[in-house]
Amino acid sequence: MSDRAGIGETPLAVEHEDRPELRHHFADVEQQRNAATLGMWWFLGTEIMFFGGMFCAYLVYRRWYFPEFAAASRSLSLPIGTFNTTVLICSSLTVAMSVRAAQLGNRKLQVRMLLLTLLFGLAFLGIKTKEWGDKYKEHHIPTFAFNAHDLIEDNQHLFGLDKLQGDPVKLREREAEIQQHSKIFFSLYFALTGMHAIHMIVGVGIFVVVTWMAYKGRFTPEYHTPLEIAGLYWHFVDIVWIYLFPLLYLIDRKPIS
Repeated sequence: MSDRAGIGETPLAVEHEDRPELRHHFADVEQQRNAATLGMWWFLGTEIMFFGGMFCAYLVYRRWYFPEFAAASRSLSLPIGTFNTTVLICSSLTVAMSVRAAQLGNRKLQVRMLLLTLLFGLAFLGIKTKEWGDKYKEHHIPTFAFNAHDLIEDNQHLFGLDKLQGDPVKLREREAEIQQHSKIFFSLYFALTGMHAIHMIVGVGIFVVVTWMAYKGRFTPEYHTPLEIAGLYWHFVDIVWIYLFPLLYLIDRKPIS
């Protein structure tokens, strides 16, 4: 490299000319990659704190109002939640395969895996939108129109309402409590899944750009940092769902006789 450096031209300047993807404030590609990776991990750390706060709120309310949270959880579609979980796990696999394809210099496989990732991401969002639509029809959106009558009817024994049939006053008070506590569950459900969906939409946007870059041959075995960084973000979003699925869908699914 030093042989190519002309008068007044340093080896570092020559390296920047040889590697157009290398930004001027980095000494080499490896330093640039390490800086980008560190930046993404710092960002993901803030995201962990953000979601961690909502997870803590959920766990506290779940402990306080377990019967209501269990009944509300049973109203969610377990097949839909399971299918969406499978979709996201497959999308993480395709992301990992796209990174491996970049490392091997296989551009066609790289683009195919990225397109599959986008397909899985859009499928997840579409299925989630359908699930939210079902909750709207069931009046489980936490607004003034919220109604937990179906939960009360289907979980009389869980709520202990069968023991209050002889006391109409206490029965009405208990039903009002169930209404309010169930509303808390669905407020947290829509907050958690809504924020997760926003992160999914951002991820899809990122991967549209990354896929275009891969199609243009921007990634090589020596340089594929944007793809790796985007992959870190995508894996994080998938991991968040791995926690959301059992918390929201698997609370005491076994009916109490």
